[in-house]
Amino acid sequence: MKNQPIKNQPTQTCTINIQGMHCASCASKIETALKKIKGIKNSSVNFAAEKAIINYTPNTVKQQTLTKTITDLGYKAFIQQEQSNSTSTLRLKIIGMDNPHCLSTIEGGLNNLKGVLSKELSITENATIFYNPSIVTAEKIKVRIKELGYQPIDQGNIDREKQAREQEMSQLKKRVTISWIFSSPLVLLTMILPLFPVSYPLWIQHNMATIQLALATPVILAGSVFYSRGILALAKTKTATMDTLVAIGTGTAYIYSIIISIFIWLGNPGYTEMDLYFEVAALLIAFILLGKYLEAKAKGKTSEAIKKLLGLQAKTAIVIRKNKEIEIPIAEVQVNDILIVKPGQKIPVDGIILRGYSAVDESMITGESIPIEKKENDKVIGATINKTGSFTFRATKVGSETALAQIIKLVEQAQGSKAPIQKLADTISAYFVPTVVAISLISLITWLSLGHTIGFALTTFVAVLIIACPCALGLATPTAIMMGTTKAAEHGILIKSAEALQNAQHIHTFVFDKTGTLTKGKPEVTDIITKNKFSQSDILKYAASLEKKSEHPLGEAIVKKAQQQKIKLLEPTHFKAIIGKGLEAHLGKQKILIGNRKILHDQNIACNAYEKELQQLEAQGKTVMILVVNQKIAGFIAVADTIKDSAKAMVEQLRKLGKEVVMITGDNQRTGNAIAKLAGINIILAEVLPEQKAKEIKRLQQKGQKVAMVGDGINDAPALAQSDLGIAIGSGTDVAIESADIVLVRNDLQDVVHAIEISKYTMRKVKQNLFWAFAYNVAGIPIAAGILYPFTGALLSPVIAGAAMAFSSVSVISNSLLMKKYKLK
Repeated sequence: MKNQPIKNQPTQTCTINIQGMHCASCASKIETALKKIKGIKNSSVNFAAEKAIINYTPNTVKQQTLTKTITDLGYKAFIQQEQSNSTSTLRLKIIGMDNPHCLSTIEGGLNNLKGVLSKELSITENATIFYNPSIVTAEKIKVRIKELGYQPIDQGNIDREKQAREQEMSQLKKRVTISWIFSSPLVLLTMILPLFPVSYPLWIQHNMATIQLALATPVILAGSVFYSRGILALAKTKTATMDTLVAIGTGTAYIYSIIISIFIWLGNPGYTEMDLYFEVAALLIAFILLGKYLEAKAKGKTSEAIKKLLGLQAKTAIVIRKNKEIEIPIAEVQVNDILIVKPGQKIPVDGIILRGYSAVDESMITGESIPIEKKENDKVIGATINKTGSFTFRATKVGSETALAQIIKLVEQAQGSKAPIQKLADTISAYFVPTVVAISLISLITWLSLGHTIGFALTTFVAVLIIACPCALGLATPTAIMMGTTKAAEHGILIKSAEALQNAQHIHTFVFDKTGTLTKGKPEVTDIITKNKFSQSDILKYAASLEKKSEHPLGEAIVKKAQQQKIKLLEPTHFKAIIGKGLEAHLGKQKILIGNRKILHDQNIACNAYEKELQQLEAQGKTVMILVVNQKIAGFIAVADTIKDSAKAMVEQLRKLGKEVVMITGDNQRTGNAIAKLAGINIILAEVLPEQKAKEIKRLQQKGQKVAMVGDGINDAPALAQSDLGIAIGSGTDVAIESADIVLVRNDLQDVVHAIEISKYTMRKVKQNLFWAFAYNVAGIPIAAGILYPFTGALLSPVIAGAAMAFSSVSVISNSLLMKKYKLK
C-alpha cells in the first residue's frame, strides 16, 4: 500500500537523475521501491527522461534516503540541484586534489567558510560547491582554496546531467568495444570459418572449448551490469526486469557451455564443440550493449532542446556596487541589484528598466522574430539579447525565478510526467517479464517432451528470453512526449504535463475570457458623459481616485486618462472592492460608487432614465461604468478594448476542427455581443461574476463536454483549475499561469490551435510507437519459441533475436526523433 505523508505536513518536490535504467521494468521497479518509503506522497519515474519526480514530506524522509534507495537497486542517482535566490553552484577543477588527504584538507577549509552550504569533492580533482551568494562569493571560495595551497580553475556553467550522460556514454562505449573485440574472433571461429573448407591447426582443434571460454568470458564481464542488476531486481523487489531476461538468457547459454566444456575436458564421449553456446552468449551481450549505446545516444538527442535553453543563459553580469561597475558570475546577481546592459549583450536576469532605451530580441523566449522596443519601466527578460541601445535596469527575478528558468523547469516537469496512455504500457511491462520467462520455460519443456535435444530446446529458451523487449514498450510514450513538449516550447507553448498534452486533442468546447484574452487588454476611455451638473474633470477625478486602488484594466484606462489631463487625484478612505460589480469609497465627506448596474441595484439607485443611452454605448462594444456621488448619478465613463488581431482567424480554425467556441465575460450582454461578433463567436456567457466562471465551466462539463478555459486574470484562476484543460495567456498574472495546464508565452491566440495540432501529432506518434512495440513482441515471441519450425524446419537463432531486440528500441526512438522536422501549419 502506498505510504501517505501525515496530513497537514508541508511537502516538497525534487527531481532525481537516474543512470542505468534499461527498460520500463527498471522504472517500475524503482517506483515500487520509492512508494514503500514512509513520507512519499507521489513518485513518477520516467525511463526515457531518466528522471524521478518525487513529492515527499521533508519532515519524514530525507533526500539522501531517496537516492540511497535507488542506488541500492543498482543504479546511479543524484539530486538535480536547482539554483535559487539563496543557493548558487560553483563547479571547479582543483589542481592537486588527487588523494584522500587533500580531499580532507579542502573539505575542512571550506567547512570553516561561512556561507558554504554543501560540497561534493572527488580525488579526480572535481568539486561542486553549493553556497549562499548573499553571504559568500565564488571569488572568496576560490581564494580560500588557494590559501590551502591548491589551484582552483573555474569549470564554467557545466550541466551536471550532461556530464553524467557523457560519463555513461563513455562507459557504455568501453563495454561495447570490449564485447566486440572478443566476440568477433569467436564468431569467426565458430560461425563463419566452418562454412568454408578450412582446416584448423591442431592446437586450436584440441583446445576449442578453452579458446571459446577465454574469448567469451571478457564479453560476459563487459555485460556484468545485466547480471548484477538482474539479480538485484529479484532479490530486493521480487520483480524481474529486462536485465533479468538478459541475465537468464545469456547466463544459461554461458553456464551450459561451461558444463559441456568440463565434459569435453574430462574426455566424456558424446559431447563435442558443436554443443557449445559460448558464441551465442557473447554475441547476445555484444548486440545488446551496442543497442543500449545507440539507444543512449538517441535518448540524449531528445533532451537537446533543454540543453539549448540552458545554453541561452548569460554567464556574467555587469552590476553597480559601491558606485562602481563590476562584472560578476550570473549566480551572484541578487534581487534589486542595479545592472547595466550594453549593445549586443545578453540580458542576465529578469528586471525593470530604470534608464535608457533599446530594442531587445526576445525570440528565444516568445518566438517573436522582430526586436521589441524597450523604455523606462518596461520589463526585460533574462537571456534575451539587447540589440541597439544601452540601459540600466533593476533585477526583479534571479536564479530559478527567472522566466527562462521557469520555462526550463516546466518543460522538464512535463517531460518527466506520464500521459494516461502510458499506463497501458506500464501495466503490460509489469507483467511482461514474468510472462516471457514462463513462455520460455514452456517452450523448453515442450520441445524436450517432443524428443528434441537439450541444445534444440535451449535455443528456443534463450531466443524467447532475448527477443522479448519491454524497452520498446517503455520508450514508446515518453520519447514522443519529450519531443512533443520540446516542439511546443520552441513555439512559445509551455505544456506542463504529459496528461495536458494528451487531453488537448480531445477538447470539444473552448471558453475564452474577454478582457485581456480575446481583447488586447489595453482599453482606452472613449466617452465621458456628464449628468446632474457634474463636469468631465469632476467625473475623471472621482473615478480615477478610486480606480488607482484597482488593478483592473478598465480602471487603469481611467487612471491613465486622468494623468494625461493632469488631474490631481484624491486619497480615498473606506475603500471597498465589490467583486464583479465595482468600487465603493469616500473622498472627503462624499460617498463615491463606480461600477455597473449591479452596484446601483444593491444601493437602490434608479438608472432607468439613462438606460437607452447606456445601451447605445454598449451596442458599440464599449464597457460603461456609472459614477455615483452621494447616491446621485454623476455621469458615465465608456471604455473600449480592441479585439486581438489573431482572434477571428483562431475562432475560424477552431470551428473547422469541429470545436465549439464560447466567450465568457463579466460585461453586460450587449457589450459582450458586440465583441463576440467581431471575433465570430456565437455563444456568449455575459454578466458572469468571477466566482461564477468556474460554475459555468462545470455546467458545460455536466453536459458531457470536455472543456478548455482560456484566460489571463486572477479571477480566471478558479475556472482554469475547474476546466479539463486550462490555458493561460503568458502576459497574464502569475496566479492564472500557475492554475493553467498550458501557458501561451507569445500571447498569440493562434497558439491555441497550434497546441491542439502538436497534441494530435504527438499522440499519433505515441500510437505508432506502441503499435510497432506491441507488434514486434506479439510476432517475435512465438517465432522465437519455434512456432514456425513444424512448417519450415527452421529455428530463430538467439543471435538474430538479440540483434532484433537491440535495435527495436532504437527504431522507436528514431520515430520520435522524426518529430524534430514537424512544421506547424
